[in-house]
Amino acid sequence: MKLSLTAWTAPALGALALSLCSAPVLAQAPRAMNVQDLLTLKRVAAPVASPDGAWVVWQQTDTDPATLKRTPGLWRMPLKGGAAERIADLPDAGESAPAFSPDGQRLYFLSGKSGSDQLWVLDLKTPGASPVQASDFKTDIAGFLLSPDGKRVLVWGDTARDCTTLGCAQDGDTSKPGPGTGRHYRDGAGFVRHWDAWETPGNYSRGFAFALDGAGKVTGDAAALDGPAGTLTGDTPTKPMGGAEELAWAPDSQSVFFVARQADRGEPLSTDTNVWHSMLDGKPPHSPTLANKGSDTLPAPSPDGQWLAWAAMERPGYESDRLVVQLLNLKTKERRALTQGWDRSVGSIAWTPDSRALIVTAEDVLDTPAFRVELATGKVTRLRLAPTGASEGHVGNVAVLKDGGLLYTRDSLSSPAEVYMAPRGKPGRQLSRVNAAQLSALQPIEASRFSFAGADGDTVWGQIIKPAGTTGKLPVLLFVHGGPQGSFGDGWSFRWNPRVFASQGYAVVTVDFHGSTGYGQAFTDSINRDWGGKPLEDLQNGLAAALQRDPALDGGNACALGASYGGYMMNWIAGKWPDRFKCLVQHDGVFDARAMAYETEELWFDEWEHGGKPYHEAPEEYEKWNPVHHVDKWQTPMLVITSEKDFRIPYTQGLAAFTALQRRGVPSELLVFPDENHWVLKPKNSQQWHETVLGWLDRWLRQGK
Repeated sequence: MKLSLTAWTAPALGALALSLCSAPVLAQAPRAMNVQDLLTLKRVAAPVASPDGAWVVWQQTDTDPATLKRTPGLWRMPLKGGAAERIADLPDAGESAPAFSPDGQRLYFLSGKSGSDQLWVLDLKTPGASPVQASDFKTDIAGFLLSPDGKRVLVWGDTARDCTTLGCAQDGDTSKPGPGTGRHYRDGAGFVRHWDAWETPGNYSRGFAFALDGAGKVTGDAAALDGPAGTLTGDTPTKPMGGAEELAWAPDSQSVFFVARQADRGEPLSTDTNVWHSMLDGKPPHSPTLANKGSDTLPAPSPDGQWLAWAAMERPGYESDRLVVQLLNLKTKERRALTQGWDRSVGSIAWTPDSRALIVTAEDVLDTPAFRVELATGKVTRLRLAPTGASEGHVGNVAVLKDGGLLYTRDSLSSPAEVYMAPRGKPGRQLSRVNAAQLSALQPIEASRFSFAGADGDTVWGQIIKPAGTTGKLPVLLFVHGGPQGSFGDGWSFRWNPRVFASQGYAVVTVDFHGSTGYGQAFTDSINRDWGGKPLEDLQNGLAAALQRDPALDGGNACALGASYGGYMMNWIAGKWPDRFKCLVQHDGVFDARAMAYETEELWFDEWEHGGKPYHEAPEEYEKWNPVHHVDKWQTPMLVITSEKDFRIPYTQGLAAFTALQRRGVPSELLVFPDENHWVLKPKNSQQWHETVLGWLDRWLRQGK
């Protein structure tokens, strides 16, 4: 039985009409969560507190249930709790990235009201005031940061390297000499394409500092972070995933720390990002991290101006090395690795107001908690922020309040992110409840954790997610996460969401196989040169352990699904475990390691995973775990999904896998998105993805039952 969007929404609309005409209204029994619910749940991000501690403002994205159009807006509520209200609402526009001025008199944000993403400002001291446009650049602003004294603003966006301000008459494109439409990339161009876009030589993401006038509007000449043309050339923030966490004002508002990687021939092979320091005086910036050839990121100067903290990886070319907090005394130049003795990888950094400690986040055995790190000793203390009885889940967007309390978001397998506040030294309490009504109408799920002996006898963790109160047997879905250095932990996802699958009557099993994060660096490193070895053994042992643990799981009625590395594993399972599953779902997975080595854009990843050498120097390393060599054993029905704008694992890999299936006569289908990248992000595409995947699972796990 294929579930359709129409079938899901019609009963709800009918119930609504009835409720408007009848009294009293009877409470309805909770129903199963569906794809429409997933797509329309509100998305909370970027919470900020007013300087006086009275208010919290956050970005909230709403989705129209009829059109699936997403619109971001700004909401506020008292920090002590109370009713939430929308603010700074510009008709037919969207508002995002809120920031209070240091004196709390103004609220800044981004909006596309003028036709491009620009800076807007709302005067909070004037009741009934309307937002006004504070910038008018010839290109979109991708992000901004206010200076601590409130007199300057740092903005960034794509612009030509020879521009002296954000956006100018030059388009910066040196790849089109004419007369035709071809892009001509010169020798040593570096990236030709990256993530989901073809590079425009001469254009980069660049940051500029401007003064703010008395009305809070951008004024004066720009001060470029990267200095004169011909010096530092690269993207700030780094592409494709970098954001505001890669830039920071010095406490005195006179300089800026930022992250960049030199753009040249070696860029597709280099993880050598550096923290740079610009005095905003027109001179080239300098970097205190050049000696480290690994990645340096997350610059965070201390409130007292004495220290610069950042996170650094040691090994060049490895994007999943442990991120260790580094400290530099800006006066004495003393350096030390603050968390060298802690076997976890730091994901974010925030200072306490007294400059005596850091609040960091890090993955830790299926959770992503917050930790306090003492500056003097390096002592690490895990903070208990979740409500009593709940797992820590995934903590993010951590900001330290003036009184030492924490403002943050928290999500879990059961619910998307909401805003929380925790007084210093105490558990947190939930502030926002933007999805409470919708979630309360849905049947709950049960999530349990289990451990087992995996490859080499190591302890491996997994999860079972199923409908609450299950009676009888449930078909099983084995979810395999991507990365491969990643985790299917206790967190919410709007793409691969276990709850929406469990709500359709499945039991979802996840396994954090060798190579996963949150278990120490040696465990993460163990997948290197072993893509098809220990991880497959862990998945086999983990599925067996889950079946033994929970008798509700019908192990004889199972499918496996995965994307990215998880998609690779589907291709690997098809040849090395061909008789275990009734079906497979392979999304953006590697099919032919040789082609992948020459087609992907970030070469450092593929080469590191296969011993650090290019294919032509060590073909045996790539061929050892190459799924293409085992196509002769493929027999499991497979749904293949790929996207034309995926430059990480190009769509040709998916086409090749589908061709192999068709030539062998294996039941198979192909879903291609022409307008998506490595992820499926557009709402209607997500709807189609889910309906196609659920229909495929229904075909093989429910027909005839």
